[in-house]
Amino acid sequence: MTWFEPAAEHLGKAYLRYSFTKGTDQEVAFLLDALSLQPGQRLLDVGCGPGRHSHGFAQAGLEVVGVDLSQRFVDLATAEAPPGATFLRGDARELAFDAEFDVAISLCQGGFGLVSGGPGTAVDGDGVVLERMARAVKPGGLVAVSAFSAYFQLRWLEETDSFDADRGVNHEVMTVKDESGAEASIDAWTTCMTPRELRLLARQAGLEPLHVWSVGPGTYAKAPPTIESYEFLLVAARR
Repeated sequence: MTWFEPAAEHLGKAYLRYSFTKGTDQEVAFLLDALSLQPGQRLLDVGCGPGRHSHGFAQAGLEVVGVDLSQRFVDLATAEAPPGATFLRGDARELAFDAEFDVAISLCQGGFGLVSGGPGTAVDGDGVVLERMARAVKPGGLVAVSAFSAYFQLRWLEETDSFDADRGVNHEVMTVKDESGAEASIDAWTTCMTPRELRLLARQAGLEPLHVWSVGPGTYAKAPPTIESYEFLLVAARR
């Protein structure tokens, strides 16, 4: 079990009430265009949560497989799945797909960015996730992952945050509410990265970096990286 599972179990459908989930339609529309995705292509959504992006891509005519560590989220995603979307419980570090997809994504720290901090986790866990995603796509296929900006995190470090400079991981104690409003305190660890680190990880995973853009919830755009950026979006192709 990771720290994310009890958080997801408590949140359930209330996850979709949080403001960062409200930009889903814009994010899906941007990626459909930016990645030149076409109906009939196969897309792997790693760390799909309750399926908000997966549902959008399936509604656009793609064949989508969503994978998440939380069974609660997999059940929620499946319950409202449109035709063309299926969901599986699985660990992003243990994906066994081999050249089966045209594109693989991991957005909003769904899988990539959440596995290199906390008790018992490997320093290079995010590199493993990226390697598994790279193997999942066909040669020439695309991988797109978002990551918290290390620049932004350090510039706006909260008093309740603790940043591990050696690992590049931020630790915070979050209060999350379920659908009834009941609160739970969760220890969260998130890897923060720079554009350079993202490119290096991509090459290590057998990918050719194509773009790193500044993005934020509901504001995906082909914008260059800045120190003001909340997140970065890496787009890379399998060699």
